[in-house]
Amino acid sequence: MHAAPVRANAIPTVTTALRAVESLLMSSGQRTARRNAWTAVLEDRRRAQDRVEAEHVLKAVADHRS
Repeated sequence: MHAAPVRANAIPTVTTALRAVESLLMSSGQRTARRNAWTAVLEDRRRAQDRVEAEHVLKAVADHRS
C-alpha cells in the first residue's frame, strides 16, 4: 500500500484567491485605495469601541461618586 503523495503547495486561502482576482480586475491604485479604505473602516470601528468602553468607565465612576 502506497502513502498518499504530499502536496508541496498549500491550498490557497479565500483571501489569497480574492487578492488574485482583485489583481486581475483592478489597477494598482484602485487596490491601494480599497485597502486604505478598509483599514480606515477597521480603525473607525476600533475607536468607536474605545469610546463605548470609556463611556462605561465614566458612568461607573459617576455612579460610584453619587
